[in-house]
Amino acid sequence: MRRGYLYNKAKELGCNKIALGHHFNDVIETTLLSMFYGAEIKTMMPKLHSDNFPGIELIRPLFLVREESIISWASTNKLEFINCACRFTEASSRNNSDSKRLEMKLLIKNMLKINKDVDYNIFKALDNVNLNCILGTKKDGLYKSFLDEYDKR
Repeated sequence: MRRGYLYNKAKELGCNKIALGHHFNDVIETTLLSMFYGAEIKTMMPKLHSDNFPGIELIRPLFLVREESIISWASTNKLEFINCACRFTEASSRNNSDSKRLEMKLLIKNMLKINKDVDYNIFKALDNVNLNCILGTKKDGLYKSFLDEYDKR
């Protein structure tokens, strides 16, 4: 509902872009959430065209900025974050033990103790997919299995 409201308001104001505050850590966490709970490999894109609102582009200017840098910058400039007005998000932040996103944050934090580059490696893996070693892909709703090409050799 929030996204629809943003798009409608942008259209009403004559805007052609909507900038969201998702950052590097959000990208990684979302990727792991998709893998662990959605059974697919996908992530947030830094920019994309709206399917439902022609002419409006969604951008994520903080896509490559790490969360700790944003927190440090905000602290240095004595800025405070405003919590999302969404009831679900508000409830999740009060009861963090139920938050799947927090679960991913903690997983990454623990993995960083073992491999200091694990967050970057997860991020970079999304830009370095070896299609010769993938069981299947889906694009525009069309699924292709490795078996589609396997028997042609």
